[in-house]
Amino acid sequence: MNMRLYFLQRASAAILALLVLIHLAVIIYAVQGGLSAEEILGRTRGNLGWGLFYGLFVVTVAIHGSIGLRGILAEWTRLGRRTVNGAAWATAALLLVWGLRAVLAVVGEGAA
Repeated sequence: MNMRLYFLQRASAAILALLVLIHLAVIIYAVQGGLSAEEILGRTRGNLGWGLFYGLFVVTVAIHGSIGLRGILAEWTRLGRRTVNGAAWATAALLLVWGLRAVLAVVGEGAA
């Protein structure tokens, strides 16, 4: 793995660690507060802050996960470099699309 990907993987891990801690703290707060799913969605709908938070979460997961998959495929398979890179890019794209759709469903005004 080249040095840029190495550092990007480590940086994304550090960001994810912080985001996961915040996410878990919010879950604990919501559960202890007795909030229902409907009440939680009522607080997230139309909220730019939560949209940005979870959007950053999704982008960081896409970066971290696709670089990790690239490393695993390169080390554990006989796939060529182009195939490994293609699989990593495809994984990043899928994670971004699926993740951002989920964020929009939770934060979007017209989400149902």
